[in-house]
Amino acid sequence: MEELHIGIIGVGNMGTSHAERIYRNEIQGLKLAAVADRKAERQQWAKENLKGVSVYADGSELLEDKKIQAVLIAVPHYAHPELAIAAMQHNLHVMCEKPAGVYTLQVRKMNEEAAKHPELVFGMMFNQRTNLIYQKMRELVQSGTYGALKRVNWIITDWYRSQAYYNSSDWRATWAGEGGGVLLNQCPHNLDLLQWICGMPCVVQAHCHEGKWHQIEVEDDVSAYLEFPNGATGIFVTSTGDAPGTNRFEIDLEKGKLVCENGKLEIYELEMNEREYCYQTTEFFSKPVCYKTVQQAGQGGNEHNRVLQAFTDAILKGTPLIARGEEGINGLMLSNAMHLSSWLHQPIRMPLDEEKFFYELNLRRSQSALYNKKQNL
Repeated sequence: MEELHIGIIGVGNMGTSHAERIYRNEIQGLKLAAVADRKAERQQWAKENLKGVSVYADGSELLEDKKIQAVLIAVPHYAHPELAIAAMQHNLHVMCEKPAGVYTLQVRKMNEEAAKHPELVFGMMFNQRTNLIYQKMRELVQSGTYGALKRVNWIITDWYRSQAYYNSSDWRATWAGEGGGVLLNQCPHNLDLLQWICGMPCVVQAHCHEGKWHQIEVEDDVSAYLEFPNGATGIFVTSTGDAPGTNRFEIDLEKGKLVCENGKLEIYELEMNEREYCYQTTEFFSKPVCYKTVQQAGQGGNEHNRVLQAFTDAILKGTPLIARGEEGINGLMLSNAMHLSSWLHQPIRMPLDEEKFFYELNLRRSQSALYNKKQNL
């Protein structure tokens, strides 16, 4: 195979962006062959702007198209695992937009299906993993260059959204339609990066405020406390109601500190491991000597294109993916744990009780404005 023909299911905001870039041949070896969307206006847009591309009214129809060898899924969250499983059963390679799904039980089934098809490439659109700063942070933490993890702090509140944003679709910011708020919509990348760089916490305790800053039924303000297996702790704070917001990711290690903010990485290196210094020094108030360096982000190119290029090359050339699809469950498990902790008012030990989360989620889905609207139609 010299060229990969791909179909896109869902041409809303992200799907349209992917379609346009693939259609413009921005990804070497990847050709857009088909798109599908249930909305008539999006089908019409595709017919007018994507000449020569087959247009379908439903994803199931697209999966039957014999021209395609791969599919990109960019639909509302609940349908991600269902469509991914169906695509694999049609012997199609799969690239899935984030999040992997809404609850880990359904994502686990998707991963189990992927295991049945080792010949297929399954990728997740975690484009933030291509960011050179996050790659450097992962390298420094995972290598142990600066010793063990001590503390993690990430305040990510520059996700500001107006009420008009939430009013733009009846499925948005509902338990039945979207399955969550800022944790599931804006923060999947951050939660993925948190566990990718620092590892999975073993305890999660969170306070998720639902409709605090907007007239919505899901969370728009979250403060979470984390514990890691080695005793390190962490704080994760996010909101769509802060203006101006902050994006500061700080990792404290035994022999240094990493601070990611405003497109640069500050690296603080101690001359001596703090744990050793603490018990060897005879001084009361002095600190270990510290040296600071700064690294700029650099130009990494279009992040989404880099993920799609890696996906294409993995199929055509056998090279590695940016993120394997099976890894999508990790960040989702974190958001599920934060929700469950807030709902039950208690800390959650990882891995969380997936059946309990699903039960609690379904209680909220049954009371959702979108669910009640559909019941009354």
